[in-house]
Amino acid sequence: MEIENIVANTVYIKARESGGQKKGKSKKWKNYLQFPHYLECRYLRNTLDVSYSYIVDKQPIGKLLFEEFCNTNQQYEYCWHFLQKVEEYETNDDDEEIRRELAKVIYTFLTSNNNNENVNDCNGQSSDCVPEWCDFLGRHVVEQCLKAAKEASTASEPFGDIFSEASKLVRSYLAETPFKEFTDSIYFKRYLQWKWLERRPVDKRTFRLYRVLGKGGFGEVCACQVRASGKMYALKKLEKKRVKKRHAETLSLNEKQILQKINSPFVVSLAYAYETKDALCLVLTLMNGGDLKFHLYNLSPGGFEEKRVQFYAAEITLGLQHLHREKILYRDLKPENILLDDYGHVRISDLGLAVELKDNDPIKGRVGTVGYMAPEIVKNERYSYGVDWWGLGCLIYEMIEGKAPFRQRKEKVKREEVERRVKEDQEKYSEKFSESARTLCRGLLHKEPSFRLGCRRVGKPEEGAEEIRAHPFFTTGDAKTQREPVPWKKMEAGKLIPPFCPDPRAVYAKDVLDIEQFSTVKGVRLDSTDAQFYEKFNTASVSIPWQNEMIETECFKELNIFYVNGQLVSDLRPDAAPNGRSVSTQRPSFFSRIFKPVINCYKDNDQ
Repeated sequence: MEIENIVANTVYIKARESGGQKKGKSKKWKNYLQFPHYLECRYLRNTLDVSYSYIVDKQPIGKLLFEEFCNTNQQYEYCWHFLQKVEEYETNDDDEEIRRELAKVIYTFLTSNNNNENVNDCNGQSSDCVPEWCDFLGRHVVEQCLKAAKEASTASEPFGDIFSEASKLVRSYLAETPFKEFTDSIYFKRYLQWKWLERRPVDKRTFRLYRVLGKGGFGEVCACQVRASGKMYALKKLEKKRVKKRHAETLSLNEKQILQKINSPFVVSLAYAYETKDALCLVLTLMNGGDLKFHLYNLSPGGFEEKRVQFYAAEITLGLQHLHREKILYRDLKPENILLDDYGHVRISDLGLAVELKDNDPIKGRVGTVGYMAPEIVKNERYSYGVDWWGLGCLIYEMIEGKAPFRQRKEKVKREEVERRVKEDQEKYSEKFSESARTLCRGLLHKEPSFRLGCRRVGKPEEGAEEIRAHPFFTTGDAKTQREPVPWKKMEAGKLIPPFCPDPRAVYAKDVLDIEQFSTVKGVRLDSTDAQFYEKFNTASVSIPWQNEMIETECFKELNIFYVNGQLVSDLRPDAAPNGRSVSTQRPSFFSRIFKPVINCYKDNDQ
């Protein structure tokens, strides 16, 4: 191995190990994440969605701040903890013992008053009284919950969705008066301060760059680290001249907008989008574990064990389900586009060929990879979500058999022959396939889309994943293959332990010297007309990934201080406006934002 590659890998692994820890942050990270006075960002209240469903349900930092607010009122605190315990009960759908214990906790909640004492004078009979904290539920709902909790606490297999009515009512209660009080509190002011930080400009100085990991269609992909938080990401560069030469502006913007729209733990997320002089930059989830193609053909030639295939197939199914719910068709499912993270979870990557379906209307277009394209694409017919389920069938088949269903690896065969096989030949199954794996693949690889598994739900084509999730391959166990039923809610919550964990000291990428460099683009000039496109692309931080970054790296924990020595911090006090001047509550004017001096917190070496 060349010395250059050894050095690049060593530096990269060291950065990876420090990512998320204090030593991964810049020495001046607190300068960059310094809160403005709350009056300076009060204008944001008029530009943001100030609703419970947005701030609490969709904003990670908003949810934490609302929880802190609830902890200041005993009734609100009980309501919040009740919702948390119900959610915990639902996500543990594969662990009966945990569910039984949680049912007991929920029962205790429903027999406790605000003073945290058991309602002994009720003699354990819910019909005699309703705890003060949930008096808005009514006696009938409380009785139903108590009965369900009591039965679940002793049941061999506790049922799910037994507290749904009560949890909906508690949520509705919190969304009214408590949430209104929250928006008038210091916790909401702090939320606006975080949103102000989230909207700050992003440029190349925001990141440290590390080794090249691979190549995209328009430039390199390298590892990078946010200086302020220490969080590691993958930086995908789209060289401006290369994009313009190939007339790929619409394609590039489409990928960026789809990535920005999707928030799924099973699809690679976009965290930042910015531009440099020469490139458009997408900052994405860093998947350190390599891709399925590498693991399948380099580490496990001959195929994976079925238990591992089931895990990957289930997470990919959830990723496709999240895409389809947003009416997004992926169109390029193959092993090299499925990436593993540090723990062994997988995500769908490279959304360059993804497209949004307007009103779920079928589309036409020969796009994809030879051998993985569905028959209807090969025939140049109109198609819909079924092409993704065909791709899933190809992928599951390949993970089990160790080769694709219609083309051997490195087989020298013309495109026309592969397409003929896709349209006409029946795939062959070896003894590696269990009966349920065989029926799953046959259902997914049905050549007629209307009969394909995942395409049989009339009126709701985007909900085909439910049909696949109900297949015996996912819902039943198999002693021979050690396959167990998939606990879907636990998997969606990210609480399921993967069957394989990548080596944390390994770099699952080609040597830096083996990654071919891009040639210089000649004959292309950038002009003022390109600036309009770059402006659409250059949108800085993406809200949910940025907030998760602040939480995961403990920046939120360290900075979210309200009181020091018993006094409210100055940035939340109205009498402590900067320099003693009154602060406008209106959004800064265009020119004041343009000419406001920008402090570079990272001018010095902070490694």
